[in-house]
Amino acid sequence: MSLEMYRNGSIYSPADPFATAMLVEDGTVAWIGTEAAAGALLDARMTEIDLQGALITPAFVDSHVHLASLGARLKGLGLGAARSATEVLAAVDVAAANTSGTILGAGWDESTFASGTLPTSDQLHRAAPDREIYLARVDVHSALISPALAHRVGLVQGPEYVDGLVRGTAHERVRSAVFAYDPTANTENRNLALQHLAATGHGTVVEMAAEHISGRADLEALLARTDAEKASSPEVYAYWGQAVGTEEEARSLLASFNSTSVVGLGGDLNIDGSIGSRTALLRADYSDAAGERGTSYLDVDSISAHVAACSLAGIQASFHVIGDAGLDLALEGFGRAAESVGIAKVQAGRHRLEHVEMADDAARAQMLAFALTASMQPGFDAAWGGPGRLYEQRLGGSRAASMNGMGQFLAAGVPVVVGSDAPVTSVSPWASVKACLELSDPQARISARAAFMAHTRSGFRALGTPNPFAGQLVNGADATFAIWDAAELSVQTPDLRVSSWSTDARAGTPMLPVLEDELPNCLRTVRAGHVLFDALGVS
Repeated sequence: MSLEMYRNGSIYSPADPFATAMLVEDGTVAWIGTEAAAGALLDARMTEIDLQGALITPAFVDSHVHLASLGARLKGLGLGAARSATEVLAAVDVAAANTSGTILGAGWDESTFASGTLPTSDQLHRAAPDREIYLARVDVHSALISPALAHRVGLVQGPEYVDGLVRGTAHERVRSAVFAYDPTANTENRNLALQHLAATGHGTVVEMAAEHISGRADLEALLARTDAEKASSPEVYAYWGQAVGTEEEARSLLASFNSTSVVGLGGDLNIDGSIGSRTALLRADYSDAAGERGTSYLDVDSISAHVAACSLAGIQASFHVIGDAGLDLALEGFGRAAESVGIAKVQAGRHRLEHVEMADDAARAQMLAFALTASMQPGFDAAWGGPGRLYEQRLGGSRAASMNGMGQFLAAGVPVVVGSDAPVTSVSPWASVKACLELSDPQARISARAAFMAHTRSGFRALGTPNPFAGQLVNGADATFAIWDAAELSVQTPDLRVSSWSTDARAGTPMLPVLEDELPNCLRTVRAGHVLFDALGVS
């Protein structure tokens, strides 16, 4: 029997908003209560852990992540700090002098460059003659590549490949070539990513896999880890982004993975691309590129067939969709599927849309009618929202002002879950919660409590997890939690919104860290009693 008494801290629990201690027995929360009661319960069988004022919360759920890509980003050439083409090229120079093989990098964002000018194909060649170079844009929907790499893949100049910049389906071809499955490299990348997620307080992650991202072999290797490997990392659920056309095809494809961890068909099943790469599908032209409205990867017939097939099979479907015209396609597809198989079948599927950044009231009403979940990334707005930044550059002021409407979704009754889309944004759950409080559109902002729910308990609901205690710290729940060095706690709501619950501590609302200056650091992450990460400094 294993017994650990955590005491002298704060416990975020709906069972007792003033709890300061928690007893864990064999991986299950056995008791939550006050310090005085903890002292009376403590006996020689228990390991006593003094929290020294730290906060225990349920561990976070990252509802949209790419593990192999995140691991590659963590160990690769980071270009997020580059503010000009010159700085990108300088980083390539350094990498060329200190590495061999393909030069991999990611994170550049020309919307932060003073001139917006990108390195040319010739400049990349001169920086590393005859070397293959792949430098992904921050959104990973386009990249800068060297002539050597373009030649290997067989690219010629055209609409999707212009002077070193590749996007659209041509970019998918390049990624498939660059990141062809390598058992050693992919395992290292996945493990590095899972360690990083554990160290940032995540007990559960949702892998969005597809052939054009890291491939089926990578997902199968992730699923085939030993029980010991799985127990020592965050729990992994997965979606496989492949379209199907019939109920039989849907059932056969899902069954082919032979794992209950694959919970749906979709995720990064792309309807469109990204705003930064101008591949998100828009109703009107990009403000900074006349005549461009983005890229459509799936038509209405394909979307409808996929939704209908998955609905009949009782399998969750999902799509990557960002632009407003892309969302129009998605909802038309759901509508046709509902006409084909019945609205009840579609609603029972608990389908979801990933990102869904540009939605109006009519679209939200349709999403509610189809019982869809919005899987969103508030880090996108923190990175690119606000005056003069990427969204405004690409879309103009009026369209940019209504992006990422998390508050509007929740007010309309559409469930929202939160993820990082790592490696697109950094893995920082409290930064995501803070971003929800500070969304560029005041009407989109939500409270810290609502954001925390979307990043924890709601993530399990969207997955269809049958355990009613998942994502909570209550008696009988799995002991899946994170410990944080949060010095100050409060009930936080957006400045311009009226909370639907009292902010008075006497109301018994559990409190969360104040997210103003320094964000909380993770001290320990535990999943079902197994310590995944530990910097607490006590036994």
